[in-house]
Amino acid sequence: MNPDKTRVVVVPCSGIGKPFGTVSREAAYELCEELRPESTRLVALAKLVLGDAAAGALVTRYPAVTIDGCKQMCASKMVKQSGGTVAHEVAVLEVFRRHKDLKPEGIAELNEAGQKLARVLAEEVAASLDSDDKAAKGASHV
Repeated sequence: MNPDKTRVVVVPCSGIGKPFGTVSREAAYELCEELRPESTRLVALAKLVLGDAAAGALVTRYPAVTIDGCKQMCASKMVKQSGGTVAHEVAVLEVFRRHKDLKPEGIAELNEAGQKLARVLAEEVAASLDSDDKAAKGASHV
């Protein structure tokens, strides 16, 4: 049994200097700190890149949700390269395509639209985790 109740690790993009990378990180913080703090654990991509043993252990122990800011999909690639399993691959650009009115701007601090996009993305991931829980418990997929 898992006493800390972690079900997934969340690995966001580290596209420093790019608005979609910032959306990725903000969505991960929102998910892990506000929406699902009891069942998620944030893992910094940089720690995986540097070969941090603790980060590597987390991604091999728990399935990962990766949130990538561009087509390079660095978070997903690094989780796989570290021996982890990607349970959900989320691309900020795909979420943005569905919410074109939420154009993120800014790097260190996102504009209001970027913050809203991060929230929408976090809510979508939380809903997919809830759906996975229902499926695992034998309930029908909604």
